[in-house]
Amino acid sequence: MLSRSLRSLVVPIVLASMVLTAQEPQAPRKLNLVIVEGEGAINNVKLRTARETIVQVEDENHKPVAGAVVVFLLPGNGPGGTFVNGSKSATIVADSNGRAVMPRVQLNSTGGKFEIKVHASHQGLEADASIAQSTVAAGGLSTGAIIGIVAAVAAAGAVAAVVATRSKGSSSTPPPVPTPPSVSGTIGGAGSGIVIGPPH
Repeated sequence: MLSRSLRSLVVPIVLASMVLTAQEPQAPRKLNLVIVEGEGAINNVKLRTARETIVQVEDENHKPVAGAVVVFLLPGNGPGGTFVNGSKSATIVADSNGRAVMPRVQLNSTGGKFEIKVHASHQGLEADASIAQSTVAAGGLSTGAIIGIVAAVAAAGAVAAVVATRSKGSSSTPPPVPTPPSVSGTIGGAGSGIVIGPPH
C-alpha cells in the first residue's frame, strides 16, 4: 500500500521534471557579435559626445544571448575619448534581446578615424568585434558656412539656367544695345547757350 502511494507521488514529479528539462533552452555553442548601430559613425567634436553604439550577442542559430557580458574598449590615444567616468573601458550585461548599448563617450579634440574594440563572453564562450568610427575636428566648416555655400551654389545654378534659357533659339549675333532716351532742354537757364538734345 505504501509503495503504491509512493509510486503515485514519484511518477508525476519525474514527468514534470522531464517536461521542464525539455523546455529549457540549450546553452549556446558559439557566440557572434552583431553591430546594430555605430559602424561608420561620424562624431562631431563640437558636440563632445559620440553617436550611439549598440551590439547584439547571438548564438550559432542567430538567437539573442541574454546575460552575456560585453566589454567596450576605446583607443588608448589619438582620436576617440573616454567614458563619462574617465575610463577607457565599460562593461555592460546584454539585455533579454542580447543587446548591449555602449555608455556615453566624451570625445577628445583629436579628429580622425578610430576603432572601438568589443568583447563578449557567456558560459565560457567568447566573441570579438571592432567598430570603425571617425571624429570631425572642431576646425571644420560650421553649419552656417555650409548653408552659405549651398545657397551660393544654388544661386549660381539659377543664373546659369536663366542664361541658358535666353540663349536658346537666338542667333549668333549679339542682342542690340538699347539707346538711351533722348532728353531735350536747356541747362543754365535762358541765354546760357547750352542745349541738350538727341544725338545727331
